[in-house]
Amino acid sequence: MIRAGRQHLVRTLADLAAQQGVGIDHYTRLKPYDAPGFPKPINSQGSRIRLYDGEQVDAYLLGKPIPPLPETEDDGDLLDRRECAALIGVAPDSWKTYKRDPALTEARVEAGGVEHWPRHAVRAFQAGRPGRDAPKPGRPKSTGDQVPRDQVHGLVAELLDADPTISAATVTERLGVHRNTGQGALTRLRADRIADHIEAHPTLTPTEAAAQLGYPAGQVRRATARAEVVLRARHIAPYLTDVAAALHRAGWTTEQAAPDVQFPGDDRVVAALVLDVDHAPVPALVWDERYGWRTAASRRHPITKGAVLPSEGDGVRYLTGGITPAPGDVIAALEDTDAS
Repeated sequence: MIRAGRQHLVRTLADLAAQQGVGIDHYTRLKPYDAPGFPKPINSQGSRIRLYDGEQVDAYLLGKPIPPLPETEDDGDLLDRRECAALIGVAPDSWKTYKRDPALTEARVEAGGVEHWPRHAVRAFQAGRPGRDAPKPGRPKSTGDQVPRDQVHGLVAELLDADPTISAATVTERLGVHRNTGQGALTRLRADRIADHIEAHPTLTPTEAAAQLGYPAGQVRRATARAEVVLRARHIAPYLTDVAAALHRAGWTTEQAAPDVQFPGDDRVVAALVLDVDHAPVPALVWDERYGWRTAASRRHPITKGAVLPSEGDGVRYLTGGITPAPGDVIAALEDTDAS
């Protein structure tokens, strides 16, 4: 977390690279932040973007003792999504729904490109949450979902928090949603939590992790398979972020947005990066763990449906260099596309 009054000291890896007078690609290849004694990130473990306290980093670089951060909780502390979820006792993914609450939207603070919320705002939200025993809407026959789609994930997360053995049929009954809607949300949540548990206990298999979380063996075949895909996505995320940063530095994206990662069929990792400026060499890039990078002709729908690879032509070209070419090589390949 970012302790109260220290937001101005927050630094990203890009800030640290600039401080050392090198590019971010070079800095992340050298990984000086992994050296013994280097200050630890101040945000929660597993966060995609690392944040550091500038005062601690400066002391380390000067060879001085690293000053400790305040240990006492303060209402002004800024919490990331994992910390917010832990504070109110739900899974991190549930926060994606809760953060849409108007009070939390207004209280949101961005630091180092990461969303945070003041501790006092999260506590106030928790105090105002309805109890789990509040009546849930039914789903009359031949009607659509009774819960808005953007709320389903968070509501299913609460049900799973209360009962790890809950079935899709029970979710359907409790929330008044279609069985496919409930099953899909339940599978995604269990897969994410199985992946979280494996990251905390790397020797576990997905099946073992599911059992330790209390998930019935007969209900988690899809979830354990998807968990393996989620773990692969998390492993590749820093690389995709580096490519996104390189595209931004090349002037082909207006913002350094995170890649849009998807799991088609729950069995592979695919990510899209939209190049949203007029002079960009292509509308979008797609990364697929089976073949690496290709260009896409559509900004709105860069990822095609189905498992069949799109053919080259009509704006589609496969970039050479393997599955994970260096960000600079991706830029060079796109410049070749622009020149041709």
